[in-house]
Amino acid sequence: MGLFKRNPFGHILLIKKWLIRILGTMTHRRYRGFNELQIEGSEIIKTLPDANVLFISNHQTYFADVVAMFHVFNASLSGRQDTIKNIGYLWQPKMNIYYVAAKETMQAGLLPRILAYVGAITVERTWRAKGVDVTEKRDVNPNDTENIRIALEDGWVITFPQGTTKSFKPVRKGTAHIIKQHKPIVIPIVIDGFRRSFDKKGLRMKKKNILQSFIIKEPLQIDYENDTIEEIVEKVEYAIEQHPSFLKVIPAEEIKVEEELNEMRRWSYKSPENEN
Repeated sequence: MGLFKRNPFGHILLIKKWLIRILGTMTHRRYRGFNELQIEGSEIIKTLPDANVLFISNHQTYFADVVAMFHVFNASLSGRQDTIKNIGYLWQPKMNIYYVAAKETMQAGLLPRILAYVGAITVERTWRAKGVDVTEKRDVNPNDTENIRIALEDGWVITFPQGTTKSFKPVRKGTAHIIKQHKPIVIPIVIDGFRRSFDKKGLRMKKKNILQSFIIKEPLQIDYENDTIEEIVEKVEYAIEQHPSFLKVIPAEEIKVEEELNEMRRWSYKSPENEN
């Protein structure tokens, strides 16, 4: 790697590599130590091509979700099966991973600006401003969609198609347009436990000993030519388990059983062979 080699967005790769190493080292115990990240499906990551892959996921915090993805993707590419044990995978990280984030979020302070350098594709949200939904329709900035195209051509892109950390909000049609236009391999991810572990921004740890789940699913089956935007939106909603049909009142007895199972899993993760 040349000393000042840059990616398509002008970021110096050597700086980006060291930021990933440093931030990854600082955050590792948030997912393996203070809390436990239970991963399923990491074998799928190693089968993917180097570019034109779009990861779609539900969203629970501003930053902790995507940081976990950087850990899981790089650990998986380094041969680890459903684990982020041993942070040596950070030494040679995949350099062409990008994530879509709101411009106002990534400009709100020094740390978000540093995180943006790691791989943010910043977009101007047309449906929300300063944490409040807007009713007046605003035009999409064509530079935003162009930057997503450039990122897909260069590597992998992570997006949160609901555009908010609130559960069961509608999937934005912009994601479906990107899928239909650029025909990427679409990998759904379903996460849980992050909202309980971290504050809304995902910077401050709120509670320890939470079992965080991270499920990577098989590529979404899409007919790029014949599926309508509405059909793709519905497939995305089902894939990331945010379709309204998933919304139900869970009986107290079922919640208690699930909590007991989570406690059993948490202790099983602390067996000697799984220690750092």
